[in-house]
Amino acid sequence: MTCRGGSDSRVDDMMRPVDSDSDAETGKNTESDLTEFQAAIAVVLNALEAGDVMTYGEVCEEAGYPRRARAVGRFLATEEGYPWWRIVNSVGRLVPHNEDRQSQLLRSEGVKVMHGHVAGMRRRKR
Repeated sequence: MTCRGGSDSRVDDMMRPVDSDSDAETGKNTESDLTEFQAAIAVVLNALEAGDVMTYGEVCEEAGYPRRARAVGRFLATEEGYPWWRIVNSVGRLVPHNEDRQSQLLRSEGVKVMHGHVAGMRRRKR
């Protein structure tokens, strides 16, 4: 891994808090103490509907922060109120140590789950 000198605006954006109000009408989580990165991730997650499944990598790319998949996982592990069960790894594997609950939630939304994976998901080509 190579480190570059100077400031990376993406990293700066990830650390800068943004202001937003809670959305009482939809009940979706819009906490005011989120960084710009977290707010972008929250927008993507809040747009997911029942039966939608995305990978961590797809979430960060759609939010405008490619190659930040682990940060999406960290966000889901620390922030409440987001549909964590709709996010899987690049091959469709469910969250380790929480597969039963995630499987139950996905199946209740009509998603086919087999052997700890979302059926039909394939690794994306880079």
